[in-house]
Amino acid sequence: MPVKIRLQRHGKKGKPFFWIVAADSRAKRDGKFLEKLGIYNPNTNPATIELDVDGAVTWLQNGAQPTDTARAILSYKGALLKKHLAVGVKKGALTEEQAEEKFKAWLEEKEGKIDSKKESLEKAKEEEKAKALEAEKAANAKREAEAKEAEEAEAAAAAEAEAAEATDEATVESAEEEVGAATAEEAKTEDKKDA
Repeated sequence: MPVKIRLQRHGKKGKPFFWIVAADSRAKRDGKFLEKLGIYNPNTNPATIELDVDGAVTWLQNGAQPTDTARAILSYKGALLKKHLAVGVKKGALTEEQAEEKFKAWLEEKEGKIDSKKESLEKAKEEEKAKALEAEKAANAKREAEAKEAEEAEAAAAAEAEAAEATDEATVESAEEEVGAATAEEAKTEDKKDA
């Protein structure tokens, strides 16, 4: 029976979630499997991968063939390295302790890289938030300045209207005075004519 280590799709539409399984290659993609080795969630950044490394190594040693994506995941989690070190132990090139030390050192280095990526992503997210906050502050300041300008324009318009009203009143009064003066002059001239 040819065994493959492959992904089995779960999750809803647009949000895939995968199980990493050892299955008969003739079985359906989401059908029967022999053993569940882990999970893979590509929706998070970085992707969440949980893998039973020892179980995967056992299946690889027994001849299971991983698919391309499963091979990348096994490599990422160190299952292929552990299988390689196990072969070295079998051949006598390494002792069990040396192989375990190499694997632990590799795991620590890999975890350091993953942590640095998470930190850089968090830092980028914080910078993006800071930029958005600055942009929002600038927009608010601009809006406040426009509101002040509008208020000042309204105040200036009101002052102009008051000045225009005062000017109109003064014009009306002066016109009335002129009319009154003209009427008085006419009356004087008529008096002079009569006399």
